[in-house]
Amino acid sequence: MPLSSFRAFEPALAHAAQSVERTMDHLLPLGEGGEARVVEAMRYSSLGGGKRLRAFFVLAGATLFKVAALSSTRTASAIEFVHAYSLIHDDLPAMDDDDLRRGKPSCHKQFDEATAILAGDALQALAFEVLAHEDTHGDPAVRVALVSELAKAVGAHGMVGGQMLDLVGSGHSGERALRRVHELKTGRLIACAIHCALVYAQPPAEVELTLRAFAGELGLLFQIIDDILDVEGSEEALGKAVGADARLGKATYVSVHGLDRARALAGEAHGRAQGMLAELPGPTDGLAALVDLTYARRH
Repeated sequence: MPLSSFRAFEPALAHAAQSVERTMDHLLPLGEGGEARVVEAMRYSSLGGGKRLRAFFVLAGATLFKVAALSSTRTASAIEFVHAYSLIHDDLPAMDDDDLRRGKPSCHKQFDEATAILAGDALQALAFEVLAHEDTHGDPAVRVALVSELAKAVGAHGMVGGQMLDLVGSGHSGERALRRVHELKTGRLIACAIHCALVYAQPPAEVELTLRAFAGELGLLFQIIDDILDVEGSEEALGKAVGADARLGKATYVSVHGLDRARALAGEAHGRAQGMLAELPGPTDGLAALVDLTYARRH
């Protein structure tokens, strides 16, 4: 069932999550022999949790451009696998040292650190395997473009680079540096979810430019709200410890700007993102509702 057939946002979000969860379950290996433990850790960390917002970004973009359902759900699954890998590694003692993720023990607490590292590595590899498979798209050039988009989003000039900047405290040196940290660490993977739809659709240049700018604003909005929730949220609602950023001395939109200014910056990003969507043709209601949800989220 395409997202455009839904008349309310919450059922559409739930449907998207269920569809992608089923696809992920199908794509994940079943453990046999000595590697069964790492497979169990992969499944533990990637299935049965989260709102699948990144997956919804993929499906909403795919709806906008009438991308085939199998292509969009496999692409969404690949991005969710990368997201799961990043959370496993972020939670490690050498990174953010978090014991709780989505209301249950983080991967290295449930298993062990070595298994968690390997499970993250394997999930990243699986994501690229999924995108490179002919079931994702019949045209090899499209598959190569998808792989390239994801690789750029997660590599040294994307998510991994952002994590490095975060670890060395780059965000403390000013507003532009802080935005750069979060643009890479969080925003690039969120933006990639939108960019993949552009690979399939190859829209006119002006539409692509607007959607790429929108994806950047959405990533910024997501991170500002995340920083606010780390101060104001509850562990029960978030499914993870709160106050971790302050404990680790990390630069956030709250620590740099204060809570009131962070809220104002979130409002500005929300307005810019909605204004960009208003310039686009086609059914953008799903994306607009997701911007509102991101702005209003409490967990």
